Amino acid sequence: MTSITPYLWFNNDAEAAIALYTGLFPDAKITSESRWPEGGPVAAGTLMNATFELAGQSFIALNGGPQYPFTPAVSFLVSVETQEEVDRYWDALIANGGTESQCSWLTDRFGVSWQIVPTALARYLTDPDSAKAGRVMRAMVAMRKIIIADLDAAASAAE
Repeated sequence: MTSITPYLWFNNDAEAAIALYTGLFPDAKITSESRWPEGGPVAAGTLMNATFELAGQSFIALNGGPQYPFTPAVSFLVSVETQEEVDRYWDALIANGGTESQCSWLTDRFGVSWQIVPTALARYLTDPDSAKAGRVMRAMVAMRKIIIADLDAAASAAE
């Protein structure tokens, strides 16, 4: 069976990132880990790599050093139903040094980019009423964290 697993290169903070992610997503788990032995490039016992699951998707994280930083060119989209979920993921991922960006995007304190997107956004943007979709698009591009009530208001506004 063929599979694809995102492999994330962290600057020696993979263990903290995995703890954040697996503590945030329901049913997340660490499935394996290996640690650096004596004589390695970092202190013995430091996490070398680990495999973990978030929302059924397998990931591998490596403590690889500063050679390859993350960029927003790759992001993880988290699809949610409610404003409570938007707020929970958004707030946890920007805490302690993460940064907000536009239109549902953020970068967590480890440099990983995420999009926290309510399903209402896709529903409105694909609405056959192009005027409604346009109003929602204009509202969305003015936001950082998506506010579902503001999308709803834009969708129902009169031209």
